[in-house]
Amino acid sequence: MPDPTLNSSARVPAPAGEVVPPHRPIAQRHDASAFPNPDLDRRAFIRSAAAAVAVPSLLAGLAIPNRAFAAGRVRSDTLKVGLIGCGGRGTGAAVQALRADPGTVLTSMGDLFADRLESSLKGITEELAESAPARVQVAPEHKFVGFDAYQKVIDSGVDVVLLCTVPHFRPIHLKAAIEAGKHVFAEKPLAVDAPGIRSVLASAHLAKQKNLALQVGFCWRYAEAEKATFERINQGAVGDIVTVHSTYHTGTLSARPRQPQWSEMEFQLRNWWHFAWVSGDHIVEQAVHSIDRLAWALGDRLPLRCNALGGRAARTGEESGHAFDHFAVVYEYEGGRRCFHTCRQIDGCPSDNTDYIYGTKGSCTVNGWTPLHTIKDLAGKELWKYEGPKRDMYQNEHDALFASIRAGTPINDCERGANSTLMAIMGRMAAYTGQTITWEQAMNSQEDLSPARYEFSDLPKPPVAVPGKTKFV
Repeated sequence: MPDPTLNSSARVPAPAGEVVPPHRPIAQRHDASAFPNPDLDRRAFIRSAAAAVAVPSLLAGLAIPNRAFAAGRVRSDTLKVGLIGCGGRGTGAAVQALRADPGTVLTSMGDLFADRLESSLKGITEELAESAPARVQVAPEHKFVGFDAYQKVIDSGVDVVLLCTVPHFRPIHLKAAIEAGKHVFAEKPLAVDAPGIRSVLASAHLAKQKNLALQVGFCWRYAEAEKATFERINQGAVGDIVTVHSTYHTGTLSARPRQPQWSEMEFQLRNWWHFAWVSGDHIVEQAVHSIDRLAWALGDRLPLRCNALGGRAARTGEESGHAFDHFAVVYEYEGGRRCFHTCRQIDGCPSDNTDYIYGTKGSCTVNGWTPLHTIKDLAGKELWKYEGPKRDMYQNEHDALFASIRAGTPINDCERGANSTLMAIMGRMAAYTGQTITWEQAMNSQEDLSPARYEFSDLPKPPVAVPGKTKFV
């Protein structure tokens, strides 16, 4: 995989990479706009929830061991944070990193586009309000723009980096950060192809050797309701799992019409969610959350193989790239069990973002947005319903990350995150080719989606995959 450029991955209000079902509050909606809208995304501004989240009380009294900091750093009460990727998801992650620990300070930012960096910095400063002068200290010489901005952020003396660019660039940014001895928050998904996954797994192993935190942004794993529900499922509340059906049915992501001054590379980056080399297609970029919960319900067992359907029924215009607008995947497990995932991005159709879990003793329905978390027996009688706290899960994950760094027991959930990402990638592979794809085939695939070079110039337009004709590589 060639050395990639930095990019913006901008979002406006909603969970990273997600288009929101109609029942969600307008403040959490997201139009996937990459440019030039300076609004901040879901990570920062589920305002009422985020404002209510207190920094865990244990942080104030913790002794801070030397090993808790990035390699080579002198012991200090301050954790310097660098943001790589200043779109909406990066902007929100930075705000929550600053809220997670009283000793965090944002000192460095990098993005391919200067306008994104400046709008992000403005948004972070406004959101932190009166605390901004002490917490946001990004000097002009620590604002990095361009293809090597990510490396400059890593080399700027930070302790923690937030990797929030679009998915294509995650593997090499992660590799550079871990090799430099930095703690990492890496947004999901972790890669768009198998070479990227293999690189990520190597970085996860190195992070463990270096005792570095490496947290992946599968935020539902940090939501109280989901944690309580899936804990019960994994403990046998519905008996042995018979099947799971996870869904992510939503509307079409917005598009950016071509501008005369844009090169083909810039055009595709500004419409990145519609190009598989940048996003992985929406099954990887967006619906991977639901696939991760499917894996969670099964105790994170790996599937043996999958087959899938998919295609383009409603996408039009060059801005829609070559991405599919619907997928249906069947994951096969040992013992013949089959589990299902369906996702769709088509306007005018019902939305659904629910997990349906069926066992030998009952069933469970999980929808974090409605919210709904119930367990029923085989006759349909409700046995349990979650009624506990529902704090902002995006803040929860950053609270947990920084607490682990302070304690010297850093979180590293990267291998699990890589497995969920590969489940989504193999689903795309199966849909694009029309073939059954085994886990081993997916993991060892030689298909590298990287462009030949990273510069604002001509770039081939990927063809739309045709099942039965598109070959597995």
